[in-house]
Amino acid sequence: MDRFDALTAFVTIVDRHGFAPAARHLGLAPSAITRQVAALEDRLGVRLLARTTRSVTLTDAGARFLERARRILAELREAEDSAQSERARPAGRLTLTAPAVFGRLHVAPLVADFLGQHAEVSVRLLLNDRTINLVEEGVDLAIRIGQLPDSGLVAKRLGETRRVVVAAPAYLDRHGTPAHPGELPRHATIGFTGLAEASEWRFADDHRVVVQPRLTTNSADAAIWAAEQGQGLTQVLGYQVKDAVAAGRLRVVLAGHEPPPLPIHAVHPASRLLSAAVRAFIDLAVARADWHFATA
Repeated sequence: MDRFDALTAFVTIVDRHGFAPAARHLGLAPSAITRQVAALEDRLGVRLLARTTRSVTLTDAGARFLERARRILAELREAEDSAQSERARPAGRLTLTAPAVFGRLHVAPLVADFLGQHAEVSVRLLLNDRTINLVEEGVDLAIRIGQLPDSGLVAKRLGETRRVVVAAPAYLDRHGTPAHPGELPRHATIGFTGLAEASEWRFADDHRVVVQPRLTTNSADAAIWAAEQGQGLTQVLGYQVKDAVAAGRLRVVLAGHEPPPLPIHAVHPASRLLSAAVRAFIDLAVARADWHFATA
C-alpha cells in the first residue's frame, strides 16, 4: 500500500462525498479506491468511514484522522512544490475571488501589479459576496474577510478590518446620535446581508441587537449610498466607508461598542498543488498589500 495514495483517496472521498465521485476525480476505478481505504483502515486498526448504500460519513476516529491526513498531504505537496519552484515561473491562468467592494478597491489594483510583473499569467477575477466552494468552482485562491470555519483550506492572514455603524450627518441631526446599541430599534436602519443577518447586528462582547431594516440589500455600495442619502444607519466594514467618512458624507457612531476586527485571509485548497502563480500572488500580497483597517 502506498500510504500517500491511500491518504489522498481517504481525503478525496470526504471532500467529494463518496467513493464514486472520488474515484472519478482521481481517475481511478471505484474498486481501486475502495481497496486503498480498506488497506489504510487495516493498517491503522480503526474504521475511518461509515458506509451505507446512500452515504459515506466519517467515524469519530476518521474525523480526528482527517485533519492529520490533510496536514501530511499539504506538507508533502509544499515540499514538492518548493523543490520545483526554483525552476518554475508563474504561467497560465490564475482564478481568484474576493468580496465585491474589497475586490474593486484593493484586490483589482494588486492584480494589475501582478500582471505587470508576470507576462505569462492571465487572471480571472470573480467579485461577489457569496462564499463559494473553491474546488467545485475551479478557483485557485480566495480573499476572504471574517473568521474562517474549519475546512480543507490553507489560510494566510493579510490584515483585518472593523465593523462600523454609520449614518449621514443630516440623519443624525434630525433623529439624534445613538449612544448605545440598544437604541438602534428606534432608528431607521439599512440591512447589508453581505456582512451578517440583516436584522441582527453584532457588537462587543457578542451583544446582538435585532433591527427591522426598511431597506435590505446584498450590495455594500447600495447600503452605503442609501445611508449617504439620509435613509438611516447601516452596519458595514470600515474600509468600505473610509472615503465617505473622510469626506464627511458619513459619520461613525457607536465606535466604543464595535466587535473585534475581522481578519482578512488569502485561502486556497489544501488538496490542490500550489502553482507558481498562486504562490507568486500570495507573496505579492504579503509584500505590497496594506490591508490593516482596524483603525480605519
